[in-house]
Amino acid sequence: MKRILLTLTTLLLTPLFPLHAAEALQDSTRGTLTLALQPFVDNQIISGAVALVADKEKVLDVMTVGFASLSTKMPMREDTMFWLASITKTFTATALMTLVDDGKVNVDDPVEKYLPEFKGQQVTDATDKTKTHPPEHRMTIKELLTHTSGIIGPNDPPIKRNNVLKEDTEQYGAAPMKWEPGTRYEYNNSGINTAGRIIEVVSGMPYGDFVKQRLLDPLGMTDTTFWPDEKQVARLAMTSRFNKEESALEDLPNKPDKAWLSQPPNVPHVPLNVRTYLGDALRAYPNHYAWPAGGLFSTAHDLAKFGQMMLNHGVSHGKCLVSEASFKRMTTVVPSAVPMNPKPSIGLGWFVKPNDNEGPVAGSFGHNGARGPEMWMDPTHQLVMILLIESMDIHQRGQPPGDAQKKLRAAFFKTAVERYGRPASH
Repeated sequence: MKRILLTLTTLLLTPLFPLHAAEALQDSTRGTLTLALQPFVDNQIISGAVALVADKEKVLDVMTVGFASLSTKMPMREDTMFWLASITKTFTATALMTLVDDGKVNVDDPVEKYLPEFKGQQVTDATDKTKTHPPEHRMTIKELLTHTSGIIGPNDPPIKRNNVLKEDTEQYGAAPMKWEPGTRYEYNNSGINTAGRIIEVVSGMPYGDFVKQRLLDPLGMTDTTFWPDEKQVARLAMTSRFNKEESALEDLPNKPDKAWLSQPPNVPHVPLNVRTYLGDALRAYPNHYAWPAGGLFSTAHDLAKFGQMMLNHGVSHGKCLVSEASFKRMTTVVPSAVPMNPKPSIGLGWFVKPNDNEGPVAGSFGHNGARGPEMWMDPTHQLVMILLIESMDIHQRGQPPGDAQKKLRAAFFKTAVERYGRPASH
């Protein structure tokens, strides 16, 4: 009875969703996902979540549980905005592949072909870190997208993050690579940032503007942005973490000393609580910096539009945004002798599931983000599955690290597939 009351309470707190979403849901049984995820809120593993399941054409189900802010008791809503973090990498890769489709970029080309600052780049000697030597081959765009480039990390010395894409990538090019390109996997934001800079140079447009023109606008993703405005900031889910005693979750505190950010012309003032999500927001906003490796904010409904386009092999409402060839290159595991860590394999900018051992089934492709958001497309069951949370800690006291997160993922994906999955038509 308690669980039924909790579910009813959650549903009553959830506001009415947009009319087009309501029409798409039709006769969906909206309690299924709630029952699967509510225990993780009850047990103080997450503060709240928005979960959405869709097929190629429509949203099948969407649910909210818990709170977007624990301090204000603001409930999660279907229009709650989340920092997508590294899910942004899939937008960067997809945007770059549209230039491949245009015949303006070849991912097998060396980076230096497009960015002269990478010409003559050296490799740190494996036995004597004070020495460098020329690489066996020049770093390629494909290696940037698969995290095998050897490029220096954005937080490694002597890199100084300027939140100006051109200046940041110039530093990457000037620094020696950490190892021979193509010989080691290291998840690295610098590589994706460099891919974003290539987009700028080739297109002649700022990276953020190009992503908006080629992906966000055609998909109707009007609630997805690198720079949330005041109204969007009011809908941001606060990041939760355990208190010092690890007895309960709390909102990650904001910095109350400075209430507003200074903005360039025509950009609304944005409250400083964005700094909770991006530590460099004070510089990112004035510079109008769009972070290719992790700067996007969005909602479940907006993100579903991107997922549906990818589930439909690059096509949205009859319009091809990405070619079949580029879609396959992004979502097919790149052959490599380099061992992957973590376990999911990788295509071009997208993770690809090699097995069914955790979460989505083998062949699914997608990405996750630093504070818990996930987006996966499952071609086997013809589903887009999105789980949006904001948490610095996803664990349970007395449990092995990561155990609670695995259970959370398994509960969502298993429930989504069992309730809504269907074999792909051939």
